Amino acid sequence: GPSRSRTNGFFGAGTITTGMWHDIGGGESGFATPDPKDPNIVWSSASGYGALGGVVTRFNEQTRQFRHVEVWPELTTGHPASEVKYRFQWTFPLLISPHDHNTIFVTSQVVHRTTNGGQSWEVISPDLTLNDKSKQTKSGGLTPDNIGVEYANVIYAFEESPVKKGVFWAGTNDGQVQVSQDGAKTWANVTKNLPELPPLGTVRNIDASKWAEGKAYLTVDLHEVGNFQAYVYKTDNFGKTWKKITKGIDGGNLNYCRMIKEDPVRKGLLYLGTETKLFISFDDGENWQTFMSNLPHTPMYWIDVQEHFNDLVVGTYGRGIWILDDISPLQQMPQDTKTILALFNPHDTYRFQGITSTMQFFPEASSGQDPPYGAPINYWSGSELDSVKIHIINAAGDTVRSIENKAKPGINRVWWDLQSNPTTEIVFRTPPEAAPWFPMSESRTRKNPNFGRNTYLVPPGNYTVHLVAGGISFKSTINVIKDPHSEGTLDDIKAQTDFIIKARKDMNKVAEMVNSIELARRQLLDLNDALKAKDNKSMMKEISDMEKKLRDLENNLVQTKISGNGQDAVRWPAKIGEKLDYLTNTAGTADFKPSDPHNEVYEVLKNNLNTQEAAYNKLIKEEFVNFIKKLQNNNIGPVIIP
Repeated sequence: GPSRSRTNGFFGAGTITTGMWHDIGGGESGFATPDPKDPNIVWSSASGYGALGGVVTRFNEQTRQFRHVEVWPELTTGHPASEVKYRFQWTFPLLISPHDHNTIFVTSQVVHRTTNGGQSWEVISPDLTLNDKSKQTKSGGLTPDNIGVEYANVIYAFEESPVKKGVFWAGTNDGQVQVSQDGAKTWANVTKNLPELPPLGTVRNIDASKWAEGKAYLTVDLHEVGNFQAYVYKTDNFGKTWKKITKGIDGGNLNYCRMIKEDPVRKGLLYLGTETKLFISFDDGENWQTFMSNLPHTPMYWIDVQEHFNDLVVGTYGRGIWILDDISPLQQMPQDTKTILALFNPHDTYRFQGITSTMQFFPEASSGQDPPYGAPINYWSGSELDSVKIHIINAAGDTVRSIENKAKPGINRVWWDLQSNPTTEIVFRTPPEAAPWFPMSESRTRKNPNFGRNTYLVPPGNYTVHLVAGGISFKSTINVIKDPHSEGTLDDIKAQTDFIIKARKDMNKVAEMVNSIELARRQLLDLNDALKAKDNKSMMKEISDMEKKLRDLENNLVQTKISGNGQDAVRWPAKIGEKLDYLTNTAGTADFKPSDPHNEVYEVLKNNLNTQEAAYNKLIKEEFVNFIKKLQNNNIGPVIIP
């Protein structure tokens, strides 16, 4: 399933519907691991009918078909562990070698390897467990329950060093940790080197460091033998010595450890999942602090970093998947937390265009939530700041977007939706022509019900992020990348953007004229009310006539009868403003250059606007000027117009 549906495009975050998910083979448990070179290929370890705990499948997203490639596809139901050839448990490890994507490892009590897509498997290790036969008898009490996956004496964690090929780490669910430095030819049991570790724990995971071939981290869980303490370790020398790293992990019975993960960018930045919380360390595990934000208190069973998008992903025992979008501020956070202000370098951002959605009308309990659209801009503030201004500047030096934010102490995040600054806002100061009863705001204004302020999706390219606060400023760059799913070209996008910018200039012209007319009309209406006391009918008629001329001109620019209620929009015809808004919105759909009809309609609207602009200039600069003089000669005025 997707972590971003893309169904709402730049119109806002939406719902990831359950209909966007599909099966990839395997069973209800285990790991689904995409090939790092070809993500259409997904390897799964799982339980399922047959070998139950030994199911391995290879799935092809392009064909939507999978192949069963179990190590030993012999039906094991009803058999105790002592009677099966290989002991596989529910969630046995499946590892794609970081050095060769065609080399796949899975583990039972031994390590299995395939290099031909699962056509054949070879055993590359001895039994790395205690192989205690007393723990391999029939399961259950009065009634046996040999489901074929709930085995002791199995390899529960397996990892290969990303630094050096052939350095393997294995941890078992009976407390053993073994290391091979020669491609699995020989193994060293380093369990006794882990300080303060009671026997028979489950090595939940091992994370081999990317910074040094002899470095690794691991978690051990002993709650199943009645020990609820935290056990987390690290080594720098292939397990010859280990250091317990649990300072800062909450005590009690609810923080035994499940998963540790090293950050791929910042050395010494670690993430740790326990039975109820997520923890973070900036000093290689020497000190931990909770890192919950809006996470629920639930078992944090698995952690990964999606390196392309730089997102932190947490899988919970509640089967919920939580994603922290763009962890670059954690990776760039200043060592000195007393730093007054700092701008973090933004991550590259895709300029996604929206796609059609699956046929699901309402969210379900298992529906997901899209992240906000666009680019997160992150900065550090040492204190509260009322006004932090962020300016996005294109390659030509033009400010395409300005955002104002209030800062809180710590990491702050602002989402730029890749949209430009909006067009000029139309402010109505008179009620709708067809609804004089319409309630106005306290400032005697109302919003434009016909269309909103227009923005456009900025084209791909490099942009400067300029942050200003408290007399301090920072600059960084952000790269906006074309949607990889799009069939449009960069030239198409440029033509589209140029067209929209051209039309937006006309929309601003419409807004400026309408705002001027509205300001004048409001004053004339008020003048007429004031003149009623003097019973100056002659001047009242002059004012009414001028107000009607202004209203008629305005109604050629925008539809003045619409209130925004009911079916107003279909009762009265759209005018130049509404039509320009519609034209720009439709021209901005996906990455295509404007169609010929778009250009033809624009020329029609542009000619109409030129006619109305000429009429506006004649009315305001000639008739209205003479009208103002007549008011002044009758001791009436002034009337302000921009």
